[in-house]
Amino acid sequence: MLSETGFGKSFHQGDSMSRRSVSLKVLAAHLNLAVGTVSRALNNYADISPATRARVRQAADELGYRPNQTARRLSMGTPETIGYIMPLHSASIAQPFIAQLLQGLGEALGKRQWDLLVAHAASPKDELAQIDKIVRSGRVGGLVISRPLKNDPRIRLMQDLKFPFVVHGRTASSDNYAWYDVDGEAAFVVAVDHLVSLGHSRIAFVGAPLQYQFAQDRLNGYRKAVATNGLTIDADLIQIAEFTDDGGEIATNILLDMAMPPTAIVCVSDTMAFGALAAIRAHGLTPGEDVSVIGYDGLKFGEHANPPLTTMAQPQAHAGRRLGDMLLAIIDGDDPSDHQELQRAHLLRRKTDGPLHLAKVQDDVSSREELQ
Repeated sequence: MLSETGFGKSFHQGDSMSRRSVSLKVLAAHLNLAVGTVSRALNNYADISPATRARVRQAADELGYRPNQTARRLSMGTPETIGYIMPLHSASIAQPFIAQLLQGLGEALGKRQWDLLVAHAASPKDELAQIDKIVRSGRVGGLVISRPLKNDPRIRLMQDLKFPFVVHGRTASSDNYAWYDVDGEAAFVVAVDHLVSLGHSRIAFVGAPLQYQFAQDRLNGYRKAVATNGLTIDADLIQIAEFTDDGGEIATNILLDMAMPPTAIVCVSDTMAFGALAAIRAHGLTPGEDVSVIGYDGLKFGEHANPPLTTMAQPQAHAGRRLGDMLLAIIDGDDPSDHQELQRAHLLRRKTDGPLHLAKVQDDVSSREELQ
């Protein structure tokens, strides 16, 4: 999928040249200059005087000249297209996480009139082959990679190919490449601390497969906060599931069927939290009253959950813009290791976090004991 943006101004209604395209040849004739001189002026060649460059740009703006992007790229040897490798287990770009990220990435590229190519692979092996093919084809000038593994072969491949790239997230070792990330460990410390402040002591964690570094980071934050708050780390309260809403629902069902169920749950993503909310309602309980839930991502459609989802928010559109700016700077010659940015998530309270209802918990436990 290509996202294309044009540039240049439209003709004024009164212009004699309005309603027809202005080519480079027409622009050169209008200025009484050679076509090559006009082309070099538009591309800021040093052998064209500043006065001539300014005159050409002014005329191009006034007449609404639009460069032929294909010809320009061929002449400069630069694709002016960035590739985004959609993470595995992301069914479509319609997913809010992906859509918001692509929105910001497109905005960053649009400032330079670059295009966006989105690719999706069916398996890790296919993904590596696709990356290699895209890079060697010369169709893109750089790549954005998402959801890195702890030890990610995609990053090793990009480094071997010596091709510009930036990663949304980090691996276990991330010193020698460009990345943008949000501190997942710190976010889950904040989430657990908040629930403890509301009186909760039996707090569960619903997480994603731990081959993903982000999943490990968030679990580390949960464990750290449980320990520093003087609580016991109960392995049964840690449920690792498929990284989907169904996975979140299955994991939460397991938690709620325990003899001593949790009174609060932190989820590795908003998507998994939506599954948790469904499981809580299916058990005849009310999220935010009987069981508190905190997600992670800050997706806008969390406002429309039942009830609206409390979450650790990270702005995906901003992440996309930063990734685009970083990658363009690297393509322009910056050292990738100079572009490493760690941001903080913030607690966005809606309606799914609330104080511990001890009486309700005791009633639930008593009912279970009577049934046994």
